[in-house]
Amino acid sequence: MAANFLDREVKHMKFKWRWLVTMLIVGLMVTGSLVGLGQSRYAKAATKGNRTLIIYFSMSGTTKQAAQQIQKYTGADIVRLQRATPYPKGYDNYAKVADRERRQGTHPAIKRNLPNLSRYDTVLIGFPTWWQQPPMVIHTLFDDYDFSGKTIIPFTTSMSTPMKNSMSTMRQIGQADGATVKNGFRYDDNNAALKKFLRKNHLLKSQQ
Repeated sequence: MAANFLDREVKHMKFKWRWLVTMLIVGLMVTGSLVGLGQSRYAKAATKGNRTLIIYFSMSGTTKQAAQQIQKYTGADIVRLQRATPYPKGYDNYAKVADRERRQGTHPAIKRNLPNLSRYDTVLIGFPTWWQQPPMVIHTLFDDYDFSGKTIIPFTTSMSTPMKNSMSTMRQIGQADGATVKNGFRYDDNNAALKKFLRKNHLLKSQQ
């Protein structure tokens, strides 16, 4: 009787161990399938994600309007570049500070509010033209972020200074960071010209 009892107990234990091992294997297989599915969905979402970013610096609001118009035509992501310590209010006040930065070659600190640039292939960088050059915060932008492998397309707002005046600086700081810098655009409220420029660079949304 005792032998029969022990035999039944051994068989019962073997059955329990087989069941536990089987459940463990099934669980691992299901988990692996879910992880693979999640990774597949993530990769698919990343492929479909927006690959163009607009970064703009604006004091008076003019460059902001230009950036928003570009965003409307392209559907690109958009973010504002800001000085860590804001410029003083009033044109005369912030112009004095900005001119001192230019003359001294100062790269002022900026807020670290940009998205992960690895998600983007093309970056449009907008700014007002100051003293026929990009503001010094644009230099800081390239100091603080990695634009290697990106295509950079500058755009500017100015009453009269053409975009070409800023291109040598933009090419210098962009290429030093490993980026390709294409010819830029001066926005003067001519939306037809803007759309033509964006279409030429294959940035216009298909429905435009």
